[in-house]
Amino acid sequence: MRTREGILTRSVLVAAVVASLLIILPGLAAAAGELRTMTFIPQWLPQAQFAGCYVAFEKGFYREEGIDLKILKGGPDAPAAAMLASRRADFTTMFLSEALQHREKQLPIVNIGQIMQRSGFILVAKKGRGINKPADLNQKKVSLWPNFQVQPQAFFRKYGLSVKTVVQGATVNLFLRGGVDAASAMWYNEYHTIINAGVNEDELTTFFFDQHGLNFPEDGIYVLKETYERDPEGCCRFARATRKGWEYAFAHPEEALDVVMKYINAAHTGGNRVHQRWMLTRMKDLIQPGDARDRIGILNPGDYAAVAGALQKSGLIKTVIPLDEFYVPCLEKH
Repeated sequence: MRTREGILTRSVLVAAVVASLLIILPGLAAAAGELRTMTFIPQWLPQAQFAGCYVAFEKGFYREEGIDLKILKGGPDAPAAAMLASRRADFTTMFLSEALQHREKQLPIVNIGQIMQRSGFILVAKKGRGINKPADLNQKKVSLWPNFQVQPQAFFRKYGLSVKTVVQGATVNLFLRGGVDAASAMWYNEYHTIINAGVNEDELTTFFFDQHGLNFPEDGIYVLKETYERDPEGCCRFARATRKGWEYAFAHPEEALDVVMKYINAAHTGGNRVHQRWMLTRMKDLIQPGDARDRIGILNPGDYAAVAGALQKSGLIKTVIPLDEFYVPCLEKH
């Protein structure tokens, strides 16, 4: 015979179990069909630079966080900032220096997760041109990308260098053909292209900006301020799922490469597994450097101040907005 006390005890136990499940399984709402519909666009074409996002989608991490995500193809035909401004995308990735300039131009975006902790931007030169140290770049011809000149210009100022700058396009062909003495490169991308073209690494001199006090970390997750204010928990859920995707990709690199190649092939953009493996490995070095292995998604205040200060000194922004108005610490809370 069931007593009133027994029924109450069972009710309390059931309630406790349900409460525990709601805490442990953030995807419970997703299982019940209560999904937030959201859209993400990376700032460039499919490649291992965005492996964490692709893996998070394929492994169901966004759905576990209650998000029904649509991933768009990024690239020059769909600029990240324009996609946010037009509300055609909810989330994108962007360089920190680029995002601060867009914020200055009245695009009200906020960073909800600084993925890269170490800058992958470098200058690469041939030792055969007599370049072994910063001073050797003086009076040399250096190619720079039009939209990413803050770091190299700060580097030139730091060492009192006078260089002849040349506009660098989408390839490193000018450097390979001897048209310039040094070129811009991402360690995870163009640098590997150079050595794959037949240049031995011991023939090259590399200037890693972060090793010269100019660590301007690149990829972060950005969203319109109004989007965050409308659904702060949904935005932080997106950041959490993305972090989980990167952690899984680094723990299962070959599976992650399978996913990346799937997206590359679907977009018909070209790319081979060898290059993508190099890129994924370098992304791990930049996202989880030895001194910041548990900092995926956290924006270092010192890095923010350095980037904002360099932009202001270069005249690219007039004022430095407070960190807490630009950065939402979604991943510091979890």
